[in-house]
This record gives sequence, structure tokens and C-alpha cells, in this order.
Amino acid sequence: MKQKLLVANVSDIDRRGSRKLKVGDVDIAIFRMTDGSILAVENKCPHKGGQLSEGMVCGTAVHCPLHDWKIDLRNGRVHEPDEGCVKTFPTEIDEQNGAIYVTV
Repeated sequence: MKQKLLVANVSDIDRRGSRKLKVGDVDIAIFRMTDGSILAVENKCPHKGGQLSEGMVCGTAVHCPLHDWKIDLRNGRVHEPDEGCVKTFPTEIDEQNGAIYVTV
């Protein structure tokens, strides 16, 4: 069953910054992009399990802090020549109060 969870406020996350959240046994990384949009992915690189929330955001990708794998935050796909994918989660921002919701 899908849940829409209030997870933060836009003002809580710096541009190109992140927050992490645990829902059940799933760790989620929530990123604020330079354009102000919010993207959420599983907080675990498919290569060696590095925490993506600790990686550097460049464009719409995050660089895994362990081995610099680049993961597209829009679709969860690892950039070539590496292979893999992480789960993405739909996000929503309440424009009136800046509340961030993630559907898991």
C-alpha cells in the first residue's frame, strides 16, 4: 500500500543538498535540485551500497561517495559505463507552505 508522507520543508534542505529518511526497512535520500525541485531515491548505491545522501549533486545526478558512480536522480539509472538502478519515489511540494511529501 502506498503512503504519502510529509518528510520536510523545502527550506530545510539547501540547494544541491539532501536529507535522509527511513521508512520501514527502506532508506530514502531526498535531494533539492538547483531549480528548487525535489527528487527522492533509495539511499543505497547499487555498486557497493554507498549512501547517496552523502554524495555530491551535479546537474540531475548524484555521485556516490564511495566510488563516484553517477546516478540520475530523475529515473534512478546509473550512468554508463557502469550499470544498475536505484528505486525512485514520487515527490510533491505544497506551494503554499513548502511542505515536501514523498510517496512510498
